[in-house]
Amino acid sequence: MRSRSYSSEAIVLARKNYSEADRIIVVYSKDYGKLSLIAKSVRKIKSRKRGSIEVFSHIRFSAARTKSLDILTEAEIISSFPQIRKNLKKVAVAYYFTEVIGRLTNEGERNEKLFFLLLKYIHSLRNERALKKLREGFVKDVVILLGYWPKERQIKNPDMLLEEITERNINSVRVGKKLLS
Repeated sequence: MRSRSYSSEAIVLARKNYSEADRIIVVYSKDYGKLSLIAKSVRKIKSRKRGSIEVFSHIRFSAARTKSLDILTEAEIISSFPQIRKNLKKVAVAYYFTEVIGRLTNEGERNEKLFFLLLKYIHSLRNERALKKLREGFVKDVVILLGYWPKERQIKNPDMLLEEITERNINSVRVGKKLLS
């Protein structure tokens, strides 16, 4: 029988308001892959978890299993990447990274290499100036790691490839393109 509670490191991919005071967050964790968790009462002013679950933050979390969505019980920031959050272009690229991972992965599919790849690219955003090149390198590394593209072949249009794989548009790419051009 599986344990009722679990914990891991994760990167917050997305968040969505739910009911009056709750929020659903989607994380990509090192040990469990992509997870959707409900953070109870996190939208209340006195919530301690509130600042820990911002998109593209690196966190350590604990959760409890339930029959429906697992409940986030604790969240501690490892890094909120304040250097990135001060630059609008870098924020757009970080959102792009999280959206790509969110679209290309399924709930509960564990891939530790993908977790560390995402973390590496977010860390490299801090000092990088060639953001377009970084974004394209990220797409190439992710699609190769997930088996969508052979290692030897060059990718002519990474955005078009992602749209073919996901069968939908990546929303944050439009913002990123305008900011990076």
